[in-house]
Amino acid sequence: MQEKANGPAGLTRWVLDTSDGVLRCERHLLTGLMGLLIVLVLLNVVTRYGGIPLYWVDEASVYCVVWLTFIGASAMTRLRLDFAVTLLTDKLGANAVRIAKAAASGGVLLLGLALLAMCWIYMDPVGLARYGFDAKEFAAESFNFLYTERTQTLNWPVWAIQLILPIFSVTLSVHALSNLIEDLGLQPKRSHAGFNIANADAVN
Repeated sequence: MQEKANGPAGLTRWVLDTSDGVLRCERHLLTGLMGLLIVLVLLNVVTRYGGIPLYWVDEASVYCVVWLTFIGASAMTRLRLDFAVTLLTDKLGANAVRIAKAAASGGVLLLGLALLAMCWIYMDPVGLARYGFDAKEFAAESFNFLYTERTQTLNWPVWAIQLILPIFSVTLSVHALSNLIEDLGLQPKRSHAGFNIANADAVN
């Protein structure tokens, strides 16, 4: 019994459980970021109307939208609400449709892994550690100024803002792998509590 739990079925179930946990976190993050964005927009309107505009609010709103976009795209992938062209698959049989869906999920997984590899090369944490986490020394030798740049008005480190890229790469890969497992019939498809939108048609 223990062998079965630790075998392929147990591994695929663990992947789906991980994806569900990530999706729950994304739901809370989306709620929080949307609330923050509303507050920032209202603050911007009030301060501009009062003649004392806060310029950092514009920049904060932009970064909030960026994080919302990536987190939302990751969640939509797991919920299968991403865009799809079904002109061909609508004319195929059931088996061919399953193969096409599995191929699409596999393509998304490859995209997530490729993006993660590019983030690793771009952010180069090993290279930064090689210079004792001295950002200036690292930039002087590698011409990678990611860790020395700061945002214009908030004065936040740029690398902290861009952390959404590797985070998105990981979550996208986990969700795509979960979709692929379901498409291959290795695990039954799961429903996701807390998300009222059940299909792409409900968005329109």
